[in-house]
Parts: sequence; C-alpha cells; structure tokens
Amino acid sequence: MSVTSRYREAWEGFWREAPQEAGGVFWDADPKVTAAPHLALFEPHLADPGLALLDLGCGNGTQTRYFADRFPHVVGADLSASALDHARRADPAGQATYRLLDAAEKGAAETLHAELGDANVYMRGVLHQCEPDDRQPLVDGIAALLGERGRVFLVEPSEAARPVLGGLAQSPAGPPPKLAPIFRHGIAPGEVADDAVPAFLRAAGLTILASGELPLVTTEFAPDGTRIELPSKWQVAARVE
Repeated sequence: MSVTSRYREAWEGFWREAPQEAGGVFWDADPKVTAAPHLALFEPHLADPGLALLDLGCGNGTQTRYFADRFPHVVGADLSASALDHARRADPAGQATYRLLDAAEKGAAETLHAELGDANVYMRGVLHQCEPDDRQPLVDGIAALLGERGRVFLVEPSEAARPVLGGLAQSPAGPPPKLAPIFRHGIAPGEVADDAVPAFLRAAGLTILASGELPLVTTEFAPDGTRIELPSKWQVAARVE
C-alpha cells in the first residue's frame, strides 16, 4: 500500500466517524475567526478576484461556504470522499462545488487547472498533516493550480505549536475529546519547520508576496476553559515573472 493510500484511508476513517454538526471537529472553527481574518490578509493581493477560488483540503466545507458568499465560483477540494459527503450535506443549496482531489498526485492539479483555468487557492493547516514526502509535491500542485494569475494563501501551525499540541496529547486526562480522534486514526499533526514552507514555495517557482503570524483558532478548550489557539505562520505567494 502506498504512502498516499494509507494517508487517504486514515482520513476516510476520520471523516466517516466525524460528527455532522458545526464545530464538532478540532479545527472546524467559525469562519468569523478563521476564514474572515485570513481573507482580510489575502484579498489585497488578489490579481483577479474573479478567478475560481479553491479551498484545498476543505474537509466538511465550513470555510468553503463562507468563501462562496463572497466569490463567484468556489470549489472545495479534498482527498477524502467522506469529508466531501459532509460538505455536500451541509450545503444543500449548492453554494460551492466539491471535488475529490489529491493535489500531491502528479498530474491531478494540472488536470483541474485545465478545467478551471488559473485559480486562487486557500489552504489552512494541510501541509503539517501530510506525509513529509508529499509536502513538496503538494506545493508543486498548488503552483500548477495558480497558473500565471492565481494567488495562494497558505497558513500552517508554526514550530511553536508543537509544545502546545504535545502538552494536550500527554495530559494526564488524555487528549481533549476533539483531538483524540486525530491521533486514533493515525493522522496526528506533524511538525513543519518554520523555514520549510517558504522553501517549498520557492522550489515550486512561487514568490512570497506577504507573510506574518496569526493564532490558528480551534474548537477545543483547555482544562481551564480557555479556547485552544495554535501559533501559526501565513504566506501569500504567486508566480511572478
């Protein structure tokens, strides 16, 4: 079984068991504290807001639906069919469209680009959950989706998030309820070095237009009742001649 097959099956198992209700998954925070602040950072750098917007690794589509209220053509893409089942059930009006996609698979991103044309891409917290060998191919796939006019907003937990997650996982009471299924299905968050993401982007032929730090809000709470937020770093990048 390939690395990608193991990874896909882990996500299928996770999403088959995931609750349908909003906020039932660790990272499924309200768009007001996730996509909205990200969009405020992303939108000023869009060369063409009329391009399709691709929410890559969309999961159950919470952020996708937020974008669909603001852009003319929004596509939620994920490698898990079960995740897309959640997304479609939560979007009965079909505000967005949903596509099964493994953007790290050679040729898959090029095929979607041939259909959509250049696209803007939003990706939140996906690289650190990928197998290490899939990270550069995934960013290469993003570059293919962008084409010449697209822009990508990419946000990932920073190295400073590791002790936060480690402390939660090793709590005497066990990991919080919404974090436990991630570990149980073998998709525990991995560490991506802070300087690795810019290196992936540059290797894919992309130029970083803007970057910064921002807390990545979750739906889980610490034992003292405070909401768990993970330190994160974000980049906006594009193909610039």
